[in-house]
Amino acid sequence: MQTLKNSQLLDQEIRELIISHEKVAHVQLNNPLDHALLILIKSGYTAIPVLDRDYRIQGQISKAKILDSILGLERIEMERLNDLKVKDTMETEMPIMSMNSTFGEALTRSINHPFVCIEDEDGAFVGILTRRSILALVNRYFKHT
Repeated sequence: MQTLKNSQLLDQEIRELIISHEKVAHVQLNNPLDHALLILIKSGYTAIPVLDRDYRIQGQISKAKILDSILGLERIEMERLNDLKVKDTMETEMPIMSMNSTFGEALTRSINHPFVCIEDEDGAFVGILTRRSILALVNRYFKHT
């Protein structure tokens, strides 16, 4: 069997795996946390991208980050959901790639993240590449080799 390291799979472009920005749930920096939590719950995702007004990637927000921000010493402080903004709670360290990035790079960057954001040459949000789509391609590859 051909090794994965020597295969063309790792050098393949990721364009065909990208979920377009029109189909991606996201929030903006100044949205209140209650809005972000609502989007996360309704979409069924654990994390979503955070964009600015120009649709540039600023970070990601997750259910875990939101819940952590409203945990008090003795109770969950639900009233804080309306007071805090996404920009106060979001994670800014996340993988971002270009449309011309390779599958090997995407595979490496997705290890610790549920998705990788994709931006165009001008820095505008194009979409995401999910860990699920990456694993599906690896699965198909091994079934056919």
